[in-house]
Amino acid sequence: MLSGSIQISGETLSSAEVKDICDSLRANSVRLLSLRGCHVSDRDFHRISRHVADCQSLAQLNLNLGVVSNINRVKQLAEALASNRSIHSLFLHGTPLTDSGLAVLNPVLSLHPSLISLDLGDCILGDEGMNLICGLLPPDGAKSGDHIAGMLAVAVASSRTLEVVDLEGTGLTNQSAQIFLDMVENYPTSMRTLILSENNISLELQQQISDLLSEGEEEEENENEGQEDAEREKEIWISQCNSGSQTILMSTGLEDSLLAETEM
Repeated sequence: MLSGSIQISGETLSSAEVKDICDSLRANSVRLLSLRGCHVSDRDFHRISRHVADCQSLAQLNLNLGVVSNINRVKQLAEALASNRSIHSLFLHGTPLTDSGLAVLNPVLSLHPSLISLDLGDCILGDEGMNLICGLLPPDGAKSGDHIAGMLAVAVASSRTLEVVDLEGTGLTNQSAQIFLDMVENYPTSMRTLILSENNISLELQQQISDLLSEGEEEEENENEGQEDAEREKEIWISQCNSGSQTILMSTGLEDSLLAETEM
């Protein structure tokens, strides 16, 4: 094993082994992490992803042959890449990524400042996936409107206050709309309105995005109404408890068993 490298192939990793990997990432002592074909629990994959996000030394990450085995892991990897600034080579060969998984990764791949090598072989990609890959390779390094939209989508997804985004007539295409659609589907966002008119974007995609944003707003309203109802019920209960004065009955022990009523 080379200095500063962790290379494991085809093994089932124990929690202790994962802890050692995480400790090395935390110490910024790893330049190459290769878990090619390894079996890792969901909990341990999440732990590794969190430490990849913060590691400043990691230059090469190899998760070939199915390590990123489901959409939740794709999302966790995307979150890690959104924070990481050091990785220049990412290998996902043999990952069941599909077009939908690549759509989740695409915004962070577009934004990553150091990534120069990406292996997506045998990742079950179709036409949509190929279009996303083409968007990562603008001619002569030119940044298209769709590329900028991918960068903006990442910023919008991380914002907890931005509610309205107006992109009317900004030269966007269905590729941009798909990125925003995937963002709204997969990430919690404060955005309530996205204006995409006067762009080369299908009405169907615009409507899908609008419907998802409306659903999110309705769910939030229902949540707020439920909280308000609970608060009202609590206030009514407290009011009822305090409406009458407290009474203590005291026995005098006299033959007639007289009871004296004392108000507090």
